[in-house]
Amino acid sequence: MSNIAFIRLAGFATGFTNDYTHLRRPFLNSIWSACTFNLGPRTCCLGHRDHGNLAFGWCAITALGNYDYTKGGHLILWDCKLILEFPPGTTILIPSAAIFHSNIPIGPGEPRLSPEERSKERAEQRARWTEGAGLFSTMDKLKSFT
Repeated sequence: MSNIAFIRLAGFATGFTNDYTHLRRPFLNSIWSACTFNLGPRTCCLGHRDHGNLAFGWCAITALGNYDYTKGGHLILWDCKLILEFPPGTTILIPSAAIFHSNIPIGPGEPRLSPEERSKERAEQRARWTEGAGLFSTMDKLKSFT
């Protein structure tokens, strides 16, 4: 933990909200800037990528409820060709914008909830795309370098 590069990275991540005071964390003790609650009662997601999240960012997915995880609620990571048992109380970190994922339905009468914390808020999605597109050089700018 004495490596200066990691100390700087930790300081950058921690100090980010000092520089951008308009940003608010959903929970004071969380590193994530956004959170979504899938409140079921039998939360089940079809295959998808979370295109509103950062492509290089992590998403923490937690399974809650009272269901038989050996029969349902499995997490499927399609690109990795993995089907994972996902017991209540389990948390996994995945790059949800990059990996196609879904889950298997649970049994009738079994509740399943799924809070997700992510590194960027969906409400800022359009602004991120606009800002990202603005980073590309125009043809006039590129021609001026020759």
